[in-house]
This record gives sequence, structure tokens and C-alpha cells, in this order.
Amino acid sequence: MRLLLVEDDKLLGEGIYTGLCQEGYAVDWVRDGEAAEAACLSEEYDCMVLDIGLPRQNGLQVLERVRARGKDTPVLMLTARDTIADRVTGLDHGADDYMVKPFDLEELHARLRAMLRRRAGRTSPLLIYGDIELDPVAHCVKKAGERVELSPKGFSILQTLLENKGRVMSRTRLEESLYSWKDEIESNAVEVHIHHLRKKLGSDLIRTIRGVGYSIG
Repeated sequence: MRLLLVEDDKLLGEGIYTGLCQEGYAVDWVRDGEAAEAACLSEEYDCMVLDIGLPRQNGLQVLERVRARGKDTPVLMLTARDTIADRVTGLDHGADDYMVKPFDLEELHARLRAMLRRRAGRTSPLLIYGDIELDPVAHCVKKAGERVELSPKGFSILQTLLENKGRVMSRTRLEESLYSWKDEIESNAVEVHIHHLRKKLGSDLIRTIRGVGYSIG
């Protein structure tokens, strides 16, 4: 899953960035509003963590502008201001959730998972398809009740396909879910990970739509 982090405070940003990477997200980190708007409009993100107090363009302006351009990326806003009016303003500008600094990283992770569930129209934290069960919290995959060990990127591809069950995901979109700007994209990474997923979870789990991409369901 790919995430955009927008935070100008270096120390706080480094802490959030490290925590999100450890959770398995591919994270792009920018530190001002103009860079955030440009990134959100040019890339596909599963979620955005957006601070309100930013240089060059504040978080509310960023959110308003990207929503006006039709971007429906789930947005979790961060702020040091804890008033009802501030929270109402953020939500009315198109934010999906809101956290006040300082906060616990575990709560941030939980809120991001909840936002992704809502976007996918799910209520259960588990992603289930046939006898395949993926638990985003425990980073665990089971087949017929037996745990299956996957690489972090293999897990991410499977999660992306299950989150978008029934939709065809292009090779490019799957690459975007795996790699942040700092990562070097391996030329056939998606094909290799799909091959390993089929080997471990069943050859008929993931369909190849020739010339288009891959799909589950």
C-alpha cells in the first residue's frame, strides 16, 4: 500500500515515516503544501497523512484543491490545534479522519486501516476470499487455516488485489503500491511476486487479464 506523508517537522516526520515503513507501507514524504498538491495530483496513493500547519500552502488548502480536482484519496489530517472548530473545518474540507498531536503511532496505524476498510466498503478487519484470509493488523496470511509465509512485497500485492476484489489492477498500479520514490523498481518485480503468490496460494487465485493487468475475483 502506498501512502503520502505531508509533515514539515523533521523530527516528527522521521518518526512517522519510520513507523509507516515498518508497517509495510511504501511512503513518499514531502514537507510543504505545494509539493503535497503536486504529488497527490501526479501519483496514485492509497492514503494521505496531511498536516494542517505547512509552509507555502496549508493542509486545508491542499485538501480543498485536490478534492476540487476529483481526487478521492482517503486523508487523515494532523494538527496541533485541539478545538471543535478546527476539527469541523478539516472534515468539512474533505478529510476522512483527524488526529491531534501528540499521538501514538499505534493509533495512527489503526485509523489508517479503518479508513482503508471504509474505502473498500468493508466492516471486517480481515480480507477473505475463498479459503484465503489476510489479516492486515498481524501481517498474516492463511490458506485453509494454515499460515503462509509471504515476502513483504508479496503481502502488499495480495492485500492490494484483495482490497480491490473484482477489479483489474494494472501492472503499473501494483508497482505503485510497492515502491516509493526512493526505491528502485525492479523490471519484472510484479510478475515474480504474482508467480510466488500463485505457487503458495493456488494457481487459479490470481487471474491475468492479458494486456491489462491482474485480478482476484
